[in-house]
Amino acid sequence: MVFGVIGVGSIASAMVRGWCRDDQAQQVLLSPRNPQVAASLAAAYPSVHVAESNEAVAGESPLVLLCLRPADAGLLRKLSFRKDASVISVMAGISIRELGELVGPVANIARAIPLPPVAVGRGVTPLYPMIEPARSLFERLGTVVEVADESSFNLFSASSGTVAAYFAYLAQISDWMAAHGIDARAARQYVATLFGELAGSLQDEDADFERMAKEHTTPGGINERFRQILTEQGVWDAVEGGLEQIRERLEARAARQS
Repeated sequence: MVFGVIGVGSIASAMVRGWCRDDQAQQVLLSPRNPQVAASLAAAYPSVHVAESNEAVAGESPLVLLCLRPADAGLLRKLSFRKDASVISVMAGISIRELGELVGPVANIARAIPLPPVAVGRGVTPLYPMIEPARSLFERLGTVVEVADESSFNLFSASSGTVAAYFAYLAQISDWMAAHGIDARAARQYVATLFGELAGSLQDEDADFERMAKEHTTPGGINERFRQILTEQGVWDAVEGGLEQIRERLEARAARQS
């Protein structure tokens, strides 16, 4: 089967690398959007090719992955998809109902949230609904999580919106060190190594975050005190509130399309 990819950004690139890592990839047809990235993938993998246009990807592919920015979703209305095609969207906030309007007459439609580890086959990808060939495709990239409904899917989507804040948190720590006289590069290396090594403990599929927090807390120590300060400052309430606002935003968009 040929599967097409419309929109070739970082997540699309990670998926393509994941599918091609075992040299048994089916033919992949990339849209010419982001031409440098598309050309680089085509040069790296014999099974990857760059189409002349988005229209060519839509018309020639029995399976199409939509990896556009949500703001660019409207261009899909100009494309002619095969009636017998399957479409998988990784565009945040675009409901199944809205997708159906964008890619009609396609009926076999799913949403997915692939994350960067799919590039090395360690992804954990929420999928709704659990249809073929979407399930089989993402099982090649790691674990697939079956999501019960679109509201539940939005919880996964909202949680993925915390990534930029995570890196901003690390930047705040290293910038604070640099402001007190530590070489900026050394500060970044230290923080990157500290949290990079800790991330290894998250590979356990039964990772218990609260237990891990306790394991890194000495009674009366600095880790305990820092967590207390954040609690007193309402940081955890702000995190929960932010997640709720993102969820409500996603739900509101879906409601407008109903």
